[in-house]
Amino acid sequence: MKVYISWIVLFLILSAGSAPGLCLAARPMGAPVDALSPQPALPARTSDIPAPSPKKPDSAIQDEYNDDRNLDYDDELFKEERITIADPIEPFNRAMHQFNDKLYFWALKPVAQGYKVVVPEPARISVKNFFSNLAFPGRFLNCVLQTDFAGAATELGRFTINTVWGIGGLMDPAAGKALDLQKQDADLGQTLGVYGVGHGFYIVWPVYGPSSPRDSVTIVGDQFLYPPSYIYPWYINRGVWAYEKINHASLRIGDYEALIGAAIDPYVSIRDAYIQYRMKEVKARQARSVLFKNTGEDQTAKGLSPSEK
Repeated sequence: MKVYISWIVLFLILSAGSAPGLCLAARPMGAPVDALSPQPALPARTSDIPAPSPKKPDSAIQDEYNDDRNLDYDDELFKEERITIADPIEPFNRAMHQFNDKLYFWALKPVAQGYKVVVPEPARISVKNFFSNLAFPGRFLNCVLQTDFAGAATELGRFTINTVWGIGGLMDPAAGKALDLQKQDADLGQTLGVYGVGHGFYIVWPVYGPSSPRDSVTIVGDQFLYPPSYIYPWYINRGVWAYEKINHASLRIGDYEALIGAAIDPYVSIRDAYIQYRMKEVKARQARSVLFKNTGEDQTAKGLSPSEK
């Protein structure tokens, strides 16, 4: 009887070892008891399996790349007109540039810094206003020659108000919010530019700095319309001129340093800045002109006269 019982027990053990989900050898150490319970395998639901995304054809990918690369940005916001000027005497100009640079750092700037310490800023601004008021004849005449009659009237009103109520031009009440009569920066070089005369080529004058044959006319011509030019003897005349330059420099210390400090080639940077600045001035004067509005812009932008084109 005991033999039969032993055979029955052995049979049950073998049957349990072959049952699915109860193989003790496959159970890891420390597994929970529930892991021994039979768990029939369930088929995965199709909703739980993410559907593979359809692969885009190569042409569609290329189109998206082209769309990103060719976004409709407004290029006019970032476009800056490039202006060039002939520089056939560059060696001479570079020598004069070095001379003016040393003149500024070794003479003008130290004197202007000392003057700035001694004279308070309001007084220096009054001196600037005084000399600016004296330059009225040149600005007025060039506004007339440019057929900017509104600008000429503004200059006449400024001169009258500043001379009478501004104590000889020491103050600038005409530029206040009540009147808003702003100075018209018109000179003979701009007038020639409005007429369509090109720069010609770039030239750097000692002491006077960047210029061109067209703008050099300003250095000579506007002096005839500047009252301090008629002060005699000549050394007093030159003394007044030097004082005006020192006072002006004391109000602009740091501008020149900022321009050349970030430049790889200061000479080229100053040349490019000068030609662009003068072009913008001429365009602004043309926009105010009655007869020359929107004329000669192509010649001005290229620095060429109509005959040179």
